[in-house]
Amino acid sequence: MRSHLLNDTTADRYRRSVTEGVERVAAKLATTTRPFTGVTVDDLTPRIEGIDLDKPLHDTTAVLDELEEVYLRDAIYFHHPRYLAHLNCPVVIPAVLGEAVLSAVNSSLDTWDQSAGGTLIERKLIDWTNERIGFGPSADGVFTSGGSQSNLQALLLAREEAKSDHLADLRIFASEVSHFSVKKSAKLLGLGPDAVVSIPVDHDKRMQTLALARELERCKENGLVPMAVVATAGTTDFGSIDPLPEVAELCSQFGTWMHVDAAYGCGLLASLKNRGRIDGIERADSVTVDYHKSFFQPVSSSALLVRDVATLRHATYHAEYLNPRRMVEERIPNQVDKSLQTTRRFDALKLWMTLRVMGADGIGELFDEVCDLTAQGWELLAADPRFDVVVEPSLSTLVFRVVPSAVTDPAEIDRANLYARKALFASGDAVVAGTKVGGRHYLKFTLLNPETTVDDIAAVLDLIAGHAEQYLGDSLDRAC
Repeated sequence: MRSHLLNDTTADRYRRSVTEGVERVAAKLATTTRPFTGVTVDDLTPRIEGIDLDKPLHDTTAVLDELEEVYLRDAIYFHHPRYLAHLNCPVVIPAVLGEAVLSAVNSSLDTWDQSAGGTLIERKLIDWTNERIGFGPSADGVFTSGGSQSNLQALLLAREEAKSDHLADLRIFASEVSHFSVKKSAKLLGLGPDAVVSIPVDHDKRMQTLALARELERCKENGLVPMAVVATAGTTDFGSIDPLPEVAELCSQFGTWMHVDAAYGCGLLASLKNRGRIDGIERADSVTVDYHKSFFQPVSSSALLVRDVATLRHATYHAEYLNPRRMVEERIPNQVDKSLQTTRRFDALKLWMTLRVMGADGIGELFDEVCDLTAQGWELLAADPRFDVVVEPSLSTLVFRVVPSAVTDPAEIDRANLYARKALFASGDAVVAGTKVGGRHYLKFTLLNPETTVDDIAAVLDLIAGHAEQYLGDSLDRAC
């Protein structure tokens, strides 16, 4: 079994195995004609359940053949231009190369004596991102597993900075369309069930700052502690960007921690022409970025950035066997000193490779392309009487629904839209997402693929309308 260990004696075997796997994936990417096969849970489950994991195949080719059957054939391929559903981006080749390197070397980014150059590369990328945000020389941060963890750590820091002995008195303010991880984080941090105060949004799905001001004032009047305001730069459902300068003013006035969840909108940090949409982000105390959303990186690649490095002390614990306190005095950089995780992948390498090959402008150009495409898609939807589109996009999300002219019952329209999404998914021709707006069912395009065209959008809209019409026709037949 030692022949399977990656080391100096097995380098040739490693090369052959990885090459064979890469060839399989490359062949699949080259021949994929739709984003999904339409396989069902009932179809796929028996295939996987039937595999006896206690009986290995002992052959890489045989395992890859099996993998074709249980995964590669039916995977959902985000690189396809008609995958339009969630915040999943196609990935750039330099980042995939970085993934291959980091997996093989297997550095752990918790301590210097496990990562050396990896530690410095991650720190350099944190500095680069902070410069893009507009933070000063006291800023710092750390890579995380994703936006939910970044938000959790930001709110942990905010809780500690609030310096309250009564957790039940702490309040977090976030818009009604903010990410669900805000509420989850509050629970994980031991805050009360009323800790998160939902702030209404305007017509453009942006936090209403007048309502925020009222709630902050009410919080103070009731003897409670305004622990943090979470502003969103790119909401999951709408891509909306809260008015960051106004939020920053209120946070300053009330002495409240300002966190910006820019997990989605962080692509604007590299934008060649749309960076101004997140002006004000430089006034935040902390910022979440997900490079694996709008920097075209493989999952996972996220970071938490903070204006003041001193606040990261709230996540610092020392262990003699890992990062003893004397290492701080010796100026040994241990990233675990500022992370919620201990063992941690060298995910920063993917972004490093991307910047060194493509440059920041290359990333920004791709993100600008999808924003421009979304603006064209909005014009298409706004001019099409078959659809109701919710809001003009700020980033690359379109929320809409079919509104058949012959049907007025809102519940029946809901069912038609739900059916259209499920039927489209089952066909495998395209994948779209869904959400609710005002209690009604809507569909959602999240456009993160520069290869998607306006013609693709138009074709998918036609498919959606066709499925909805089929449902309504069948429904009418049943009623008769």
